[in-house]
Amino acid sequence: MTEQIEDPVAGLVLAAGGGRRLGGRPKALLVHRGRPLVEHAVAALRAAGCTRVHVVLGAGAGTVRERAELTGCVLVDNPEWEEGMGSSLRAGLASLGPTDARAALVSLVDQPGVGAAAMGRVRAAWDGEDSLVAASYDGVRGHPVLFGSAHWAGVAASARGDRGARDYLRAHAAGVTLVECGDVAEAHDIDTEADLGHLE
Repeated sequence: MTEQIEDPVAGLVLAAGGGRRLGGRPKALLVHRGRPLVEHAVAALRAAGCTRVHVVLGAGAGTVRERAELTGCVLVDNPEWEEGMGSSLRAGLASLGPTDARAALVSLVDQPGVGAAAMGRVRAAWDGEDSLVAASYDGVRGHPVLFGSAHWAGVAASARGDRGARDYLRAHAAGVTLVECGDVAEAHDIDTEADLGHLE
């Protein structure tokens, strides 16, 4: 009899950024529609079908824990968050290692325009532990990205600085399934003061 896993795809929110170009404000706590960005990211993953969500915290982690409603999430501290997104990706995948999850659907906290519709499309393309799936916007690869567990070690080994999994995905481009999401999401980042105009 084959073991049935309740939720093979775990949500993983990378929310450790310190917002250097935003005056050092933790990105997780930037307010959008009256709630911190990290809450939006978690809610979108849950709405897309991820019943378990791990959230990687870094800048202002203690304050994020106090102010954000993250009940039911596994909170992962990344003491090396200043090294860039790669360190958060490594920490997040490491936290999933002991679980029975077979894939990680990775979301960036500073992309509020990428919601449940895009995440659901990418999640739906999961096809086992060898899956590599990414949202695309007019054919250009973006987020969210889904990594089957067979890729976690390789992704972690290549994740450095702010490049995240970019090098790994480029090296395995032939095996990446692209899912067009440009009609349901806007893949802008909140990096600078000018970008704050995307928040409501």
